[in-house]
Amino acid sequence: MSVLPPAPFGRMITAMITPFGADGALDEAGAAALATHLVEVGNEALVVNGTTGESPTTSDAEKTRLIRVVAEAVGGRARVVAGVGTNDTAHSVELARAAAAAGADGLLVVAPYYSRPPQAGLLRHFTLVADATDLPVMIYDIPVRTGVPVESETLLRLAEHPRIVAVKDAKDDLAASSRVLARSDLAYYAGTDALTLPLLSIGGCGVISVVSHVATRAIRTMIESFAAGDATRARALHEALLPAFEGIFRSQGVILAKAALAAAGLPAGPVRPPLVDATPAEITQLRVDLAAVPGLDVTLAPESAHGHRYAVVAAGESA
Repeated sequence: MSVLPPAPFGRMITAMITPFGADGALDEAGAAALATHLVEVGNEALVVNGTTGESPTTSDAEKTRLIRVVAEAVGGRARVVAGVGTNDTAHSVELARAAAAAGADGLLVVAPYYSRPPQAGLLRHFTLVADATDLPVMIYDIPVRTGVPVESETLLRLAEHPRIVAVKDAKDDLAASSRVLARSDLAYYAGTDALTLPLLSIGGCGVISVVSHVATRAIRTMIESFAAGDATRARALHEALLPAFEGIFRSQGVILAKAALAAAGLPAGPVRPPLVDATPAEITQLRVDLAAVPGLDVTLAPESAHGHRYAVVAAGESA
């Protein structure tokens, strides 16, 4: 019997990067291949068109195509959660409806960024997006990016909406999260990899991870160990993953996630401006960081290798 609460989107979720070709165009074949791989190593859902998917620099048409491609690739084996949040409520509503039509299973809605709306504005924004479709909605609370937190009382009011069922919690305030968990049925997902185990300990249900691009199995085993009541093993796995938690986020997460995937022979491609690709020095350090983590899903090819092969180099095999 699990000690964890229900997880409406599954417990192990990757915030998937969006593969691009060398020319910067959407790599649909690469997206299908990467989504297939991520499900095969243990993801129960994939978030597409999120921050890690470089949603600020993909067009609405690209977002819709990506949802269709990934939904077709995973074929019901995993849920597809579409990021639809912007700082324009009307635009977010349009994206929500387009995502539903394209086959998404749920919506991830970030707090409107840059505008810094008051809590009443956040309440109206999330409610209007949730009203736009019949899909379940996850609130994305990440004030370091948006400039405004979704306060506990606002989350409690949003929890009354029948389709607002979860929170991607990147506020990094466990006390605030605990207060909402104690007073609502919202499912809490860690949005900061290194805080996955601490959040589980106060009632969280799972993670939306970036590090899982290379370590899904280890992260899922950590969650399952805690769920089974083996906190000692879960803590040991958490500690073993610390170099990856640090390594992927030495720069912006998508930059080094793409660098790791490319080195593992998986679809990634360049990032779009204003992001910049990892430097040789950053890639070298990333290799050091990931080499310290046992049981990764992939093996990085030698530094002399270039390009991706759309084929996984399984851990323990020759690169």
